[in-house]
Amino acid sequence: MTHPSPPSRSKGEEVQRLFDTVPGYYDRMNRLMTVGRHASWCRDVARRAQLPAGGSLLDVATGTGVIALEAARQYPGATIHGVDFSEGMLEGARAKPGADAVTWQFADANALPYDDASFDAVTHGYLLRNVEDAERVLAEQLRVLRPGGRVVILETCPPRGLLRAPVTLGVKVVIPLLGQLVARDKKSYTYLEETTLGFKSPEQVASILWRLGFDDVTWRRRFLGTHMIVSARKPS
Repeated sequence: MTHPSPPSRSKGEEVQRLFDTVPGYYDRMNRLMTVGRHASWCRDVARRAQLPAGGSLLDVATGTGVIALEAARQYPGATIHGVDFSEGMLEGARAKPGADAVTWQFADANALPYDDASFDAVTHGYLLRNVEDAERVLAEQLRVLRPGGRVVILETCPPRGLLRAPVTLGVKVVIPLLGQLVARDKKSYTYLEETTLGFKSPEQVASILWRLGFDDVTWRRRFLGTHMIVSARKPS
């Protein structure tokens, strides 16, 4: 991050400070770090939400709104909400073409400001690796989902198998280097490199979802095993 963390500062406060500093180059860095595949993954996330006609979708940790805006394109007439606890990110989202189709709101993923069973789908990208308690955050999403609704998750995950060593080395070198060259912010992207390699596997995320009461849990790895798309359903 931009400065060493003081002992009294929570992870949430540190992450909030980090993301308030990066919105100007966040999308560009995502394109570079994923060799242009990030947008297609966001389209896949929106598609897997399986939003019914006239339904409602909540995109948590919306960032610059890539998933929320894609959902608005894929589901005309639906109600799309994008929430984040970084005002800097929300400002970037509100400035994008098509932003009027989405309701943008400041919100904490640990305590969503919505009633039970408010949404037909919940999506998020790169949220869970940045929270202190992933199970609590997913339980909150289960609460606001309607029965039969789906949660779809885009996340990083540690590489495995024969590719683990070379991919790990590449991530450790390339992400901080791009952060320095593109964003002049090597420390922030060193943090992102660490969370990419240190987060849970798809099997571990699936285990949390099953334990919370979701069913129909599926996942796919992407990009040499460094990313995953996980989906699950709230039982009817």
